[in-house]
Amino acid sequence: MSDRHRPVSIPVVTGPTASGKSQLAHELARRTGAEIISADSRQIYRDMTIGTAKPDTGMLSEVPYHFIDERDITQEFSAGDFAAEALRRIETIIGREKPVIVVGGSTLYIQGLLEGFSDLPEKNPAIRKRLEEEYRTIGGETLYERLRDCDPRQAATLDPTKSQRLIRSLEIIEITGKTVTELHRQRKRPPEHLKFYPLALDMPREKLYRRIEQRTDLMIEQGLVTEAEKLYTRYRELLPQSPPNALMTVGYKELFQYLDGEVTLEQAVRLIKQHTRNYAKRQLTFFKNRSNVDWIAAPDDRNSSKRTIELLSQRFFPA
Repeated sequence: MSDRHRPVSIPVVTGPTASGKSQLAHELARRTGAEIISADSRQIYRDMTIGTAKPDTGMLSEVPYHFIDERDITQEFSAGDFAAEALRRIETIIGREKPVIVVGGSTLYIQGLLEGFSDLPEKNPAIRKRLEEEYRTIGGETLYERLRDCDPRQAATLDPTKSQRLIRSLEIIEITGKTVTELHRQRKRPPEHLKFYPLALDMPREKLYRRIEQRTDLMIEQGLVTEAEKLYTRYRELLPQSPPNALMTVGYKELFQYLDGEVTLEQAVRLIKQHTRNYAKRQLTFFKNRSNVDWIAAPDDRNSSKRTIELLSQRFFPA
């Protein structure tokens, strides 16, 4: 077997939001000299820093990161885009004889990387504009029923409020004559020599929820309201009808409600905490339904973190 196609072990550090996966992956990368592939669908966007819990400037100077601050907010970047580009970069990193660590909790990104991705068509502006107008005039429920009639399996992965995915699913049907489910059956699989090992961090649910609340409070102290206000001012005209998908992120959309005068700041913060807990539940459901995920205890202090890093180093990057 050539060196180029020699099996390469790649840990994928994942789990629910606020479980500590980013810090663990960073420390593991520092120890092993690895480069990090960020599988976070929001950290790739510029100007969304506090609310997406991006690595700080110190961390970025210590370890090479990929998919951080690489897109403008109005540029869409799908799970398929990520999977294809991530595989290319992983091959390049391996070619430099460097280890690779994947870290993130965006389930579609993780799924696309581990299981393969589909070649989906480019957007059709005319079809999309018409579907967006239909969504506004006849409502998401009607479009959702249309999708359920054509592609019940894809419909089961979303609901009428997920306007971007709903419209995209219908758009794909009109462009290709095939459903998203049909196209997914033609997935491009990752190369066999790349051996991905998903590791999900586990902690008691009550502790996870406390960490979510504490992190939300810290984000507010760090200036999340000011960050959201700048985005609100810049994209205000787009928000009512066709907001960029990136701005529909928990932490920003609730503060946009506050800036619109719909809720108080205190109510917005409570909503951020609630919606983040809901997001963590969905992530846990996704990972618990995957039989190949290796659950490991999330480190809760410096000593347990050191032990975990030592074990992972020996397992994936033996000297």
